[in-house]
Amino acid sequence: MTIYRLFDEPVFPDPAEADPDGLLAIGGDLSPRRLVAAYASGVFPWYGAGSPILWWSPDPRLVLFPERLHVSASLRRVLNAKRFRFSLDTAFGQVIRSCARAARPDQDGTWIVPEMVAGYEALHGLGIAHSAEAWLDGRLVGGVYGVALGSVFFGESMFHSVPDASKALFASFVRWLGARGCSVIDCQQTTPHLLRFGAQEIPRKDFLQRLCAGLGSNALAGRWQMPDGSPGDESGG
Repeated sequence: MTIYRLFDEPVFPDPAEADPDGLLAIGGDLSPRRLVAAYASGVFPWYGAGSPILWWSPDPRLVLFPERLHVSASLRRVLNAKRFRFSLDTAFGQVIRSCARAARPDQDGTWIVPEMVAGYEALHGLGIAHSAEAWLDGRLVGGVYGVALGSVFFGESMFHSVPDASKALFASFVRWLGARGCSVIDCQQTTPHLLRFGAQEIPRKDFLQRLCAGLGSNALAGRWQMPDGSPGDESGG
């Protein structure tokens, strides 16, 4: 399989040409222009410190259709207890940095290197990258961030610092996305955690068709705010 090297123009090869692990290309940059082109092509960056930028399009692709969200009985009890307060786009910088610091099983270091943080913060400033937050007693205790294009949300990473925070946040966020008109959530990599929420693997070809259809929508454009109108005054920046 050929691994393509990217140069100045933010264009990507056909994802069908990725290697069996999903690696498609190497190089380029993390400018907003290139990141938007990547996600619109079904491609995302994932690499570690000291590595060149690697671009991936795995097959199969893990996705979650909001209407198929599975909430367990135990998680329903957590949600009904209303222990956490949820917000949107009030603490993007804190969320992405907390995700970078979070320990991951079988993973040394983090793939959310400083250049990635800067790239996604630039996208956030353009209203393309977003975060959802969970708060407990005025503290940020959970978060998720990703990219929204059309009616598609591309989940990047999430973290929690107290039990149940990220699970409760994720379920509430998926419900909000569904109500907003999100057609599919791209989960990228298969994990047991996401499978328990109802995520499923689909062929890359099917994902790309859904992505192409979703890009014609403006369902996720505009200001993001939870239904309760929470202003997120506990974010701290």
